[in-house]
Amino acid sequence: MPEHVYKVIELTGSSKKGLQDAIENAIARASKTVRNMRWFEITDTRGHIEEGKVAYWQVTLKVGFTLEE
Repeated sequence: MPEHVYKVIELTGSSKKGLQDAIENAIARASKTVRNMRWFEITDTRGHIEEGKVAYWQVTLKVGFTLEE
């Protein structure tokens, strides 16, 4: 197994549906321009309130990807 070097970026995804949707939105968008993503770590979770109800969720993640040779 080859040894890898990883770069880490931070993303924040949002969704009106829930936390998993916010995570998937962030990763899907990043995958359009970032190659070789391998893992993520949730670092923060927030929500936005409007008129006494949860309007949307925000999830901040660290995403690791391997550097190309």
